[in-house]
Amino acid sequence: MGCTNGLVSAKEKKPLVSFGVISDVQYADIPDGHSYLGVPRYYRHSQLVLQRAVQKWNEQKLKFVINLGDIVDGFCPKDQSLTAIEKIVNEFNIFNGPVYHTIGNHCLYNLPREKLLPVLNILSRKGLAYYDFSPVPEYRLVVLDGYDISAIGWPKDHPNTLKALNILEERNPNTDKNNPNGLVGLERRFVMFNGAVGKEQMEWLDCVLQNATKLNQKVVICCHMPLDLSASCDEALLWNYDEVIDVIHRYKCVKVCLAGHAHKGGHSVDSHGVHHWVLEAALECPSGSNSFGRLDLFDDRLLLTGFDRMKSREMVFTS
Repeated sequence: MGCTNGLVSAKEKKPLVSFGVISDVQYADIPDGHSYLGVPRYYRHSQLVLQRAVQKWNEQKLKFVINLGDIVDGFCPKDQSLTAIEKIVNEFNIFNGPVYHTIGNHCLYNLPREKLLPVLNILSRKGLAYYDFSPVPEYRLVVLDGYDISAIGWPKDHPNTLKALNILEERNPNTDKNNPNGLVGLERRFVMFNGAVGKEQMEWLDCVLQNATKLNQKVVICCHMPLDLSASCDEALLWNYDEVIDVIHRYKCVKVCLAGHAHKGGHSVDSHGVHHWVLEAALECPSGSNSFGRLDLFDDRLLLTGFDRMKSREMVFTS
């Protein structure tokens, strides 16, 4: 099964709620390969990582699971896309509780939104994949759709596709819009494998955070793409991460932002005391190793117990 990695809190206070986390499974029934940076990727083994995660989560009797996106890989043969996604969804469904999915770019390489969201059991708003839920009165989890404005997943003539293509044309001079070469610093995020949160979703987020504040709830934000550079790299950030952070910083209720996408993982605390945690990818686990975790939410902190590649850490809230 593997072992926990790093700290385990010595505090004995019972958590308000506990749930499982995993990201970037990126399964495909193809031989192992490498990223464009040369990092090994284990496409078939990632299914075994997920199976071990679900077994552990069931043993621990966790309340629910959050998948931070990229359920299958873009190299999955397209005639196998639906079968591969259903195969991994079925692995998740062995968990004895609800599973909440965040969509990622590799999901959208395989299926358009109208086919993808029903398979992931995401109730759609006009084809969008953002939603929120409250597992206990003290907490609210908010799942963002970071590919709201995107050149992938929507029909070619959809307004959100056209908006995304205009942004890429203005910000990325390369012919291959997935190529950040020549872009400097934060401008490197303007590549096709990223996207943005649209105006309607931004207004919805503001309303959700207003409501959470009134109810004295603490909020955990989930988005496939990271929202803070210090926890990630330039190339992995949400296009309009700064606008989303501006909304988050209007309120004191948001305590943690969870993400995937940047496979090596990372952690930071921003200027307003919000923790940003990027999960290490399940895809990059060599044979027999793991990358998944358990999150315990307390009134004053969040405790991550990670397995193998996923680092454990305690995130204490500043206010």
